Amino acid sequence: MDMEGAEGVKVFIPESIQGVSNHLAGQIQMIWEVVKAPLIVPLLKLSVYISLAMALMLFIERLYMGIVIILVKLFWKKPEKRYNYEPIQDDVELGSSNFPVVLIQIPMFNEREVYKVSIGAACNLSWPADRLVIQVLDDSTDPVVKQMVEMECQRWASKGINITYQIRENRTGYKAGALKEGLKRSYVKHCEYVAIFDADFRPEPDFLRRAVPFLIGNPDIALVQARWRFVNADECLLTRMQEMSLDYHFTVEQEVGSATHAFFGFNGTAGIWRIGAINEAGGWKDRTTVEDMDLAVRASLRGWKFVYLGDLQAKSELPSTLRAFRFQQHRWSCGPANLFRKMVMEIVRNKKVRFWKKVYVIYSFFFVRKIIAHMVTFFFYCVVLPLTILVPEVHVPIWGAVYIPSIITILNSVGTPRSIHLLFYWILFENVMSLHRTKATFIGLLEAGRANEWVVTEKLGDSVNNKNKDASKNKANNNAIKAPVKKPRSRFFERVNTLELGFAAFLFFCGCYDFVHGKNNYFIYLFLQTITFSIVGFGYVGTIV
Repeated sequence: MDMEGAEGVKVFIPESIQGVSNHLAGQIQMIWEVVKAPLIVPLLKLSVYISLAMALMLFIERLYMGIVIILVKLFWKKPEKRYNYEPIQDDVELGSSNFPVVLIQIPMFNEREVYKVSIGAACNLSWPADRLVIQVLDDSTDPVVKQMVEMECQRWASKGINITYQIRENRTGYKAGALKEGLKRSYVKHCEYVAIFDADFRPEPDFLRRAVPFLIGNPDIALVQARWRFVNADECLLTRMQEMSLDYHFTVEQEVGSATHAFFGFNGTAGIWRIGAINEAGGWKDRTTVEDMDLAVRASLRGWKFVYLGDLQAKSELPSTLRAFRFQQHRWSCGPANLFRKMVMEIVRNKKVRFWKKVYVIYSFFFVRKIIAHMVTFFFYCVVLPLTILVPEVHVPIWGAVYIPSIITILNSVGTPRSIHLLFYWILFENVMSLHRTKATFIGLLEAGRANEWVVTEKLGDSVNNKNKDASKNKANNNAIKAPVKKPRSRFFERVNTLELGFAAFLFFCGCYDFVHGKNNYFIYLFLQTITFSIVGFGYVGTIV
């Protein structure tokens, strides 16, 4: 057989090759038709039913929390009214003796850009100097950074601040190991409470004065948790997306847990603990990458209560690179799943807490929020729904495909009203990240290879936040001597995420098929989701401002 081109050039295609091609296509079509009805259709229908069940579970959870947060805001008393709360007054006669001794722990690891931030904020806390002990727990492996941090501690010590620089022989247990080692110091026995701040956190000077009275007046309270605020939320689209997710967590999840069951997950920083409660719960453990949540669950099972203060805030930094964000999300998704695996039976057998609190911790806190939420987002909207386009015999009801996710999204938007115009892209971005989180969740549940992987989240500090503000200053000081600054090298192959690009290709194929053969116009969503998967796949989301 021959074909004639535009310029009269003939291209010869052997009949044998064309015959083989047609025969192969026919064989594939025949195999598809044979297995589709007895195997593919039933499996896909089962997947739809399971996905709809998970979507309903997540919808009911979000609706429940939405109703409760409205009731809390309208009718619940403020924490200062619900608990015994008496501000600590300065007394000339007593001096500082009516202030308890508080330990501040600042764990850090190679924090070149931000170490001064947290140390300075801790040293400027409005608390009597003789009743404050500051520990800088430095696990840095960079000797230059270690020297810089130690010199900063010495600088504050010369001003009369009780600050100690503490290092270890190794990084055993990572953050949990550092915090545990810090509590072993002999002088800690004089401390009643310990406040923990990560290296990029900046508590306001009145932080302790507002939080400590809850612990003094209520001997059954173990933890007071503050809200995070983000100094670089407007840096790029990636940080705006993170702000939307975390604001919902603090505005709704933490508030509801505190108001209804006096339980929520400790966020690992910007909180103050009763040291006696930490010891009673068994101290810090490094069996998972969420040592903060582990301690909170164990303390709660022993009857301790937690208080969340939404108006007590500490400034912090969001990861502004996709690589750092992915490592953080792996830890935050894998760790809770792994902890659930290890603690579920301990929670069931516990005799000290009420039945409904156990239900809340197992079903709501762990199962729905830490496992189902990731899986349903990925499997339903990125796998099952696109596959139903290729198998028209399987139908997804519109309430599952459109109405439920729309309501869940609207409920999620209450945390950050200023970003409501980004809501649609936030959905697409969360769908992409659900792939990474689902993979991490399975690693945690199965305790696979990367279950205990700990990569410290990269922080860029004010060198990024103030780059535009300081541009004119830099020009005026061209002749000044400047310390060398490391610039991260951006290599294309280091940014590429092949799994995301694979799903982009899959969704694009499904979108094209729906455009040609479909009836539900899902191709609009699929093409937009393809673009988002591609942006993340090529690692460019952190560069979009």
